[in-house]
Amino acid sequence: MPRGRPKKTNDDVLLKSAEMIGWAIGGIEREILQTRERLATLTAQATKLRARVGIAAPRGSASASTAETADAEAPSMEGRKRRRRTMSPEARKRMSEMMKKRWAERRKGK
Repeated sequence: MPRGRPKKTNDDVLLKSAEMIGWAIGGIEREILQTRERLATLTAQATKLRARVGIAAPRGSASASTAETADAEAPSMEGRKRRRRTMSPEARKRMSEMMKKRWAERRKGK
């Protein structure tokens, strides 16, 4: 009989790795359930505090109902327009001239 540890076969390695992956998935699923429970309790506490103070729940909040909590999406930015600064025509012309000057100096340096 040979001494030492028995040689590992590919089947043994696959079974061990599948077992490890199963444990990892189980742990992740437990964490997800615990997080959902914590979220539900925090949402309930927030609702109680809002009711106590007399503040209505925000429109996009997940505290409206438990069913909406699972399917809630981030509030969209469709309704808002992005503010942009506008440059006067004189400012645009000054910027253009300065950039042309800088590029000319850069080309000259090469």
